Amino acid sequence: MMPEDIILKPVLTEKGYDGIADKRYTFTVAKSANKTQIKIAVEKMFGVHVKSVNTVTCPGKLKRMGRNEGYTPTTKKAIVSLYEDSKPIEYFNSLS
Repeated sequence: MMPEDIILKPVLTEKGYDGIADKRYTFTVAKSANKTQIKIAVEKMFGVHVKSVNTVTCPGKLKRMGRNEGYTPTTKKAIVSLYEDSKPIEYFNSLS
């Protein structure tokens, strides 16, 4: 898999903004990706040194529209921590 197939998009939430100062970044990733693949993809895409990767699978929520009901898609998030001497990810610099 290419790094672009693994890292889908950044997660921009209040909790995600709090981690930027500590060099912790949150991304939505492919459901089939494991921690090692995520680490390699972030290092290749952004040119940083990754310390650790934590993942969480978020199950889809039940949504109703009248009588019809269904589930939103299940997603996977990765919280990536960088080493202290590593450079920050430029994309998030303007957000903090």
